[in-house]
Amino acid sequence: MATEDPQLTTRQILKKVRHIEIRTNRMVTEALAGAYHSVFKGVGIDFEEVREYCVGDDVRAIDWNVTAKMDRPFVKVFREERELTLMLLVDLSGSGVFGSMEQSKRELAAELASVLAFSAVKNNDKVGLILFTDHVECFIAPKKGRQHVLRLIREILFFKPKGRRTNIVQTLDRLNRILKRKAVVFLLSDFLQNELGRLPNFEKIEEDPLFHSLALTNKRHDLICVVLADPKETELPEVGILNLEDAETGETIEVNTNNKRFRMLYSQENEQRQEQFKRALRRLNVDAVHVSTAEPYLKPLRAFLDLRARRF
Repeated sequence: MATEDPQLTTRQILKKVRHIEIRTNRMVTEALAGAYHSVFKGVGIDFEEVREYCVGDDVRAIDWNVTAKMDRPFVKVFREERELTLMLLVDLSGSGVFGSMEQSKRELAAELASVLAFSAVKNNDKVGLILFTDHVECFIAPKKGRQHVLRLIREILFFKPKGRRTNIVQTLDRLNRILKRKAVVFLLSDFLQNELGRLPNFEKIEEDPLFHSLALTNKRHDLICVVLADPKETELPEVGILNLEDAETGETIEVNTNNKRFRMLYSQENEQRQEQFKRALRRLNVDAVHVSTAEPYLKPLRAFLDLRARRF
């Protein structure tokens, strides 16, 4: 699988990956210590042993087969299964290349994924990765360890996708077929388009394929949507005539940014779409983190973890 940009040397690639490791590792250690562990609990319990019943034990834990054989009550003892599987689903469609600030949405996704992955590794959890466009471009099975995380970061940054459009529904279907056991799933995307350019139906989310797929995945796993945004997606600069190109479809349109009414309608429409998406996720009880290339992502991530901790 070709991941490196031919214009970048191996040394430059390793330097960039190492930079993200240092930057995000510091955040994990200083700002997110304990938050990940307290929020994402183990899934399920494992049987460990049986022991003789003691006063105060839950009678529902009595092992009646052993009790009958020994002629005195015995109870089953279980231990929490702490180990988790963290899956990162990263949207590599054409719109992710956009960035009006210091970094693109794809670079923002790489840093966020790095923070989450290193948090998982510090808790001895497995981390896996799915890179997708209008189809699954790359699947890396969950594993542990620092070297594995560095590989994931490199793939997110330098993988060359064949597709340019977005199909979240197909990606989630693939995830649900691959993972049989419950996992923590972070879906990183701008959610601008789905199913080859079709916008979600906010009026009937129960019938919309995207929201149906999100709800189904959230029942099987612990799904968190990380919504990536850039300020220029909701506001246009006043710079005269612009040719805007859809990064996923290649379609172009000429707009006059000197037209104050057009700029206002553009801003209102995009802000309304973002708010509709937030409301739809809340109706489905799907957790979400909203981050922007214009602001540090640590604050909304920390706020999300604190909110979940209070809720639990």
